[in-house]
Amino acid sequence: MASSYFDLPGPRVLAHRGLAVDAPENTLLAFAKAAAAGARYIETDVRATHDGVSVIAHDESLARVAGREVSVAQLTMAELRRIDLGHGQGLPSLEEALDAFPDARFNIDVKDQRAVEATVAAVARTRSSERVLVTSFSDRRRRQLARLVPDAVSSVGATGVLGFRLSSFAHAGTLASRALRGARALQIPERTGPLRLVTRQFVDTAHALGAEVHVWTVNDPRDMVRLLDLGVDGLVTDRADLAMQVIAERS
Repeated sequence: MASSYFDLPGPRVLAHRGLAVDAPENTLLAFAKAAAAGARYIETDVRATHDGVSVIAHDESLARVAGREVSVAQLTMAELRRIDLGHGQGLPSLEEALDAFPDARFNIDVKDQRAVEATVAAVARTRSSERVLVTSFSDRRRRQLARLVPDAVSSVGATGVLGFRLSSFAHAGTLASRALRGARALQIPERTGPLRLVTRQFVDTAHALGAEVHVWTVNDPRDMVRLLDLGVDGLVTDRADLAMQVIAERS
C-alpha cells in the first residue's frame, strides 16, 4: 500500500502536540481543536507504558503536564488514563488517537526504544501505515521504524540532518542523498546553536532529491511568512490556527 501522507496540497501545517489553546497538549481535545482549525497533520510523540502500550506523551516524566514525579514507563495504560491533565483529558494511547481521527495524517516521534514495537503494533491494528510519518531523534531508531512500517514515510534523525546540511553547503548531492537514507522529509529547527540549518540552498537541495523540509517550532506569523518565502514545505507549530490563517492569506 503506497503512502498517502504527502498527497494533500501544501504548504503543510503540522499541529505540534495538537492545538493546546484551552486544551492540554497531546490530548484528544488538543487534536480536535487542531482539526477544527483546519490542520490536516498532527505532530505528536509516543512512549511505552509499563505494560508495553504506545501512549501519547512527550516527556519522560509526568511532572510538567500532571505535577507528578513519576515516569510514563512506570505506569500502565490503565493508570495513565486515570491521570487528569485538565479539561477532562487524560493521556490517550496512540491507537485511540489514530482511531479518533481517521482522516488526519499523524507525524509520530518515537521517544524511546521500548515504544518501537508498541507503535508498530498500534499502526498495524488501526491500518494507518499509509497516513503516518514515523521518526525519531535517533537515526538508528528511525531506520528501524522505516523497516518495520514500510508503507509509512519517515524523516531524518539528528545525525542525518547535520550530514545533509554539510552536504548541501558543499553542493555534494551524492552525500546529501546518502544522508537521507530513504527518508522523505527533513524536520528541523531553523537553527541549532550558531548553525543555521534552513537556508535556500538547504531547501533547494532537499527538493532536488524529492524530500520536503518542515521547520519547528514556528509560532510567529512573521516567521511563518519568511520561511514559506524560502520554500519550506511545512510548519510545525503550536498555533495551527495562526498558520492556517497565514496560508489562507497567501493563497
